[in-house]
Amino acid sequence: MAWFAVYLLSLLWAVAGTSTQTRSSCYVPSAQEPLVNGIQVLMESSVTSSAYPNPSILIAMNLVGAYSLEAQKLLTYQLMSSNADDLTIGQLGLTIMALTSSCRDPGNKVSILQRQMENWTPSSPNAEASTFYGASLAILALCQKNSEATLPIAVRFAKTLLANSSPFNVDTGAMATLALTCMYNKIPVGSEEGYRALFGQVLKDIVENISMRIKDNGIIGGIYSTGLAMQALSVTPEPPTKEWNCKKTMDVILDEIKQGKFHNPMSIAQILPSLKGKTYLDVPQVTCSPDHEVQPTLPSPPGPVPTSTSNITVKYTINNQLRGVELLFNETIDVSVKSGSVLLTVLEEAQRKNPMFKFETTMTSWGLVVSSINNIAENVNHKTYWQFLSGVTPLDEGVADYIPFNHEHITANFTQY
Repeated sequence: MAWFAVYLLSLLWAVAGTSTQTRSSCYVPSAQEPLVNGIQVLMESSVTSSAYPNPSILIAMNLVGAYSLEAQKLLTYQLMSSNADDLTIGQLGLTIMALTSSCRDPGNKVSILQRQMENWTPSSPNAEASTFYGASLAILALCQKNSEATLPIAVRFAKTLLANSSPFNVDTGAMATLALTCMYNKIPVGSEEGYRALFGQVLKDIVENISMRIKDNGIIGGIYSTGLAMQALSVTPEPPTKEWNCKKTMDVILDEIKQGKFHNPMSIAQILPSLKGKTYLDVPQVTCSPDHEVQPTLPSPPGPVPTSTSNITVKYTINNQLRGVELLFNETIDVSVKSGSVLLTVLEEAQRKNPMFKFETTMTSWGLVVSSINNIAENVNHKTYWQFLSGVTPLDEGVADYIPFNHEHITANFTQY
């Protein structure tokens, strides 16, 4: 029976899904732990009764252990009350994982997402990689609830990825890696061996693509995509040909934290699990204290509405001067928004005043990113994207729903990297 015990132990490690080698060789030195604790406190302080409930933050809090139990309870309550009809498949997947990590029953949200994913198809045969981000989140959430029922969906998804020729951005590749690694580790006993080969091949391709984005200093893509990429590279059963130096990545991330680069709650939520040796694959293993089951205290009734709120006038410029792009323009508009608004508010007001300022967003791991303005869309193949500047200072990679806004002049430049 000794062989069976060894087999069972190895199987349990595989199901847990996090590389023990990575965990033992890549960690935050004790002297640097206050830095990590500091950004966690900053992230948790963003949870208020008036803020949009962010499931990524709750997942991070539950994986690493929350400091603010009140924030944890409030966010859990808000997500339990959310309406599945108002959520995209990616948001619904995140909400299910957040509630699962809180030891709460997601209710009919799982069956709703299951039906949506059974009918999911990309917008075109060679859809932009970001199209697959939300679907990856959905498959990861469904895999953790019922991998057997998710298998046909995951197989179709994997075959679609193989047929897609668009290169993946780091966020999408990382999320797809986490989703398919979950399925790879949970292929039901007796299933066709071809499933493992299919998932393995797709994972190999995606991980190789991610490894090509690792910079000399250890950053993977950009500083805000590195957290999700660290999770993916630490659990994949198909490691990249080029060995990943996790310690170098960890060191540069800690240096970026020290410089104050991580102030966006979403970016903190993505990097925090890796800094504490956790990944999204650990969600089903979270154990909850009895206190978790206590109904949160409802927010106090709001106080009197302020009689006036100061507005600011923002000059907003959209600029495209790239050669080879069909439409060239440089237009400026003045918009008035409440002080303390986010960038998304400015863009919405400009769009309302002038249709030339029409824009579209894409959901990424750290929030909504502006992907198109005036019908000019980012293109991974051409390495083009929209960059937002305040003066000459870049804003947080175009994250529209989390940039606190106190700038008098914002420019959106269509540019190449």
